[in-house]
Amino acid sequence: MPLELFVGRSRQIEEVSRYIRQAASGKQENIFLAGDRGIGKSSLASFLRHLVSTQGDVLGIHVSLGRSVSTLEDMVRHVFDQILKETRSQSWFKNIAQYFGKHVQEVGLFGISVSFAPPEKDLKELARNFPEALKNLLEKIQADKKALFIVLDDINGLAGRVEFADWYKSFADGIATHYEKFPVSIMLVGLPENRDTLSNLQPSLMRIFRVVEIEKLSDGEVSNFLLSAFEKAEIKAEAEALEIMVRFSSGLPALMQEIGDAVFWLDSDGIIGENDALSGVLDAAENVGRKYLDPKICRAIRSKQYRSILRKAGQISLGRKFAKKEVEENLDEGEKKVFHNFLRKLRELGIIEPDLEQGRGTYRFMNEIYPVYLRMESERFKKSA
Repeated sequence: MPLELFVGRSRQIEEVSRYIRQAASGKQENIFLAGDRGIGKSSLASFLRHLVSTQGDVLGIHVSLGRSVSTLEDMVRHVFDQILKETRSQSWFKNIAQYFGKHVQEVGLFGISVSFAPPEKDLKELARNFPEALKNLLEKIQADKKALFIVLDDINGLAGRVEFADWYKSFADGIATHYEKFPVSIMLVGLPENRDTLSNLQPSLMRIFRVVEIEKLSDGEVSNFLLSAFEKAEIKAEAEALEIMVRFSSGLPALMQEIGDAVFWLDSDGIIGENDALSGVLDAAENVGRKYLDPKICRAIRSKQYRSILRKAGQISLGRKFAKKEVEENLDEGEKKVFHNFLRKLRELGIIEPDLEQGRGTYRFMNEIYPVYLRMESERFKKSA
């Protein structure tokens, strides 16, 4: 991923890079990368992992956890499994494989990958002695790599568990008291509420973290990115078109890139006008809805009543905000009974949030693209009904 894709993130990149350099010199570092849903935390974490892995003696791994990983043992297995996969093609992989011994398994039709599959009792031991396990691993590869950078991404399944909060505090305390040098940096990636939950479970835990927050891009940053990208392609964007693209990007890097890409492929004359931008937004809404919104809805909103409510909300809401009362007036009695639970589910999925500025009973979609897609889906449903 090229650096220019991370517009507005140079301060965070430099800050995390500095902490990793400090860890490489022997000072163990704990980082918490926090940001709202869809703001690009995972992409930035992946870029940082790649950056440190190509610019020094640091072995970087990116471990995606999610809700399915909720135990210490499973987390530890994922960490060492990713270390194996990340180093599979290295000339010094044999040193890693020897360290893991009989627990390394070749997977795939032709054994083109590996996995870490120890018994449960060994995983429990690894979790208890995690600092020692990492230290021993580094000793095996010290001729090639001097430090470890471990990204634990999407910690939703762990953040609410007191065992994880207590374990991490014990992990950091154990390193501080037993190791003079410990060249390991661990970065948790999660929502601000994940950080708050961990702090409530273990009040002293967050003191050990370097908190790095990423926020939505400003309109100016989005505008500059799009103008620069189009300029490289020798395309001009009219002011009205640019305003539309900036608005529907909602300050989110993923949406900015989706919209910019859609508009680029629709343009036929080297000048992006208002109609080009609007058509690009519709194409981007289709792509974003199918990639990000549909999977969430399909997994969690299986009820026919829920789907009917969603379609009706899409028909009513022409913008990002909607009033609960306005939607409720168009529901049948069965739908009204589950409407509260429906809204709660959408909030949990990160699709909507309360609009506190507009008062009680008002909600807004997390970005400008979601209501566009839902409106399109509602129109398609009406035509097919």
